[in-house]
Amino acid sequence: MSKRILETLFDSRARVRLLRFLFRNYPQNFTIKELVDRLQEDRPTVKKEIDRFTEIKLLVNIKTKNGHGQEGYVLNSEFQFIQELRDLILKSSPAEKEEITSRLNKIGRIKLAIVAGSFLDWENPQNTSTDLLVVTDDLDRRKFGNFLKYLEAETGGEVRFVVMEKDEFAYRLSMFDRFVRVLLEGPHEKLINRLGV
Repeated sequence: MSKRILETLFDSRARVRLLRFLFRNYPQNFTIKELVDRLQEDRPTVKKEIDRFTEIKLLVNIKTKNGHGQEGYVLNSEFQFIQELRDLILKSSPAEKEEITSRLNKIGRIKLAIVAGSFLDWENPQNTSTDLLVVTDDLDRRKFGNFLKYLEAETGGEVRFVVMEKDEFAYRLSMFDRFVRVLLEGPHEKLINRLGV
């Protein structure tokens, strides 16, 4: 399911990001501040969505573990449609591949970009050891850090990534390196392929 379809159905990018994050990290609870940081959304927007979900009892408010009396929020496992909502949210693609490609092209001269793991198998992301492989000799580290924050906000979880220089990748490919072989033989999609791999 397209991310745009999901955002249209739910009428809000922040709502989709919040649900995806909470389902991917269930049963952990999070404060509003933690959610704002992780979702890259402003506090009033996140608070409004939390209030809506708390009102319909999709989220429950609990005290966080740190003992400072802060409010934390977690999905309510007793919510009437919890399984259906989980299936809908987790079956949607976490980020549009065209958007990822466009953003990658702005952070350096990317020779190869491969997505795998949670980008392709949302419910079993551990089937591979990495979600994103980037091969480049010219990477703007600051822009790449911002790109990762965007991806993590969209996917609702940590993005496991590997960055290699072109020569290292070529050497590892020629030596039938286990990491490269497993990645290329398993489910993956090449978003950028200037190496003809």
